[in-house]
Amino acid sequence: MTDTLLGLRGKRALVTGASSGLGAHFAQRLAAQGAELVLAARRVEALRDVARQLEPYGNAQCVALDVTDAASRAAMVAEAGPIDILINNAGLVREGAALKHTEADWDLVLDTNLKGMFFVAQALAAGMRERGGGSIVNIASVLGLRQAGGVVSYAVSKAGVVQLTQTLALEWARHGIRVNAIAPGYIDTELNRDFWQTDAGRALISRIPQRRLGQLADLDGPLLLLASDASRYMTGAVIAVDGGHLVNTL
Repeated sequence: MTDTLLGLRGKRALVTGASSGLGAHFAQRLAAQGAELVLAARRVEALRDVARQLEPYGNAQCVALDVTDAASRAAMVAEAGPIDILINNAGLVREGAALKHTEADWDLVLDTNLKGMFFVAQALAAGMRERGGGSIVNIASVLGLRQAGGVVSYAVSKAGVVQLTQTLALEWARHGIRVNAIAPGYIDTELNRDFWQTDAGRALISRIPQRRLGQLADLDGPLLLLASDASRYMTGAVIAVDGGHLVNTL
């Protein structure tokens, strides 16, 4: 794998959910490899903060986007311009027992994590097809491949993302559009750091075969592989980055 294959200079990449967490990290890694960034999320002021952090690599464009809203998606496509790489990252979770899960919780999670992901991909794939191809990287989860309690709508949405990835890969391969996914396991972020210090958090870590949490940097390799020409013969792949979570014994 050469630096040329991994390099993204001359490519325009759009990251959804780029205002914080995984999305902000993905934007930084793509920018460091030379990609021109379009940052998309509902919180535009937070996007501008991320864009300022990317200034050493160049100017990033900030675009308002609510993935659940058709008008917002259409406006984003018009404002963003040509896109070569889509990191389909926007998502959320509602925790709680399935018996107490409300219809509003279910609709919000599925509309954001699955329906929104599809329609963003569809909107940008139209332009990719006209230009001869592109790369779409959907952010799934190991919880879409293995069960856990207390996150029913999230797990179902991410299982849908896995199927969505493989179905779109099949249909769009003829247009030169590659569709792959990353399925992160438990990743240490600012939002969940306090939980990992609790007894319940430590118990979860103890069941990971590598006996540690993933770090944001652990996602860099798969991200750059799938975004770049290094994966030009890969489509429909779902890469788990989980410390062995999926191969753990029952």
